[in-house]
Amino acid sequence: MTKDRIRAAALPQAPKPKRVYTAVGVAVHDGGFAVVLDGRTAKTPKRRPLVLPTRALAEAVAAEWDAQQIHVDARAMPLTQIANTAIDGVAEAREAVIDALHGHAAADLLCYRAAYPQNLAAAQAEAWQPLLDWAAAALGARLRVTVGIVAVDQPQDSLAAIRDAFAAYDAWRLAAAQVLAGAFGSVVLALAVVEGRIAADRAFAASRLDETHQAATWGEDAEAARRAAAIAREVEAAAAFAALAVG
Repeated sequence: MTKDRIRAAALPQAPKPKRVYTAVGVAVHDGGFAVVLDGRTAKTPKRRPLVLPTRALAEAVAAEWDAQQIHVDARAMPLTQIANTAIDGVAEAREAVIDALHGHAAADLLCYRAAYPQNLAAAQAEAWQPLLDWAAAALGARLRVTVGIVAVDQPQDSLAAIRDAFAAYDAWRLAAAQVLAGAFGSVVLALAVVEGRIAADRAFAASRLDETHQAATWGEDAEAARRAAAIAREVEAAAAFAALAVG
């Protein structure tokens, strides 16, 4: 264990709040659907009403609240966390979020291929090129591919097309896309999942081809496996959130 991990382990953990509500439900609220706890609308960390755009999404978020036992564990409520981000963060910093995603497009994972070993390079081409082709055809974003880690300049009109794709999203899908892009290291993969071009589990596997190859070659590290499992759960939640947000 590193010194940083020892120090982190020694720090006291913030106590989880107790569950003080009994009944959880969903109610129509200002054109949306609110999560209600004992008849009162639940609140985000910034004390805004927890109101979702569709009943299906509100019911899924409510189920997370209902699943809590003695304490409320935010880490076990990924849909609620994305909803809070959408309401408290993305809604009031929309342009900054879009700009950040647009900036990541210039260094998208799918554009940087391995030169060797041959089986890894082939796996990347097989999994990634169809998604880049989709981005070119569906979004007008034709991105250049390179071998190695030296940065490649991307066409400005292609980067602008990716920005336009994110700008077309409401705060809900934008919040989900933000989670996906961070998990994948790829805005193209994030867009492909939100747009239904690829399933979340397949996108996650595609984003981890290098890690999978390393594990197959040298053996799997237990801590790395735990981190990967946690990221996979984030991806699954974000994909579900994006789908439920549009009904």
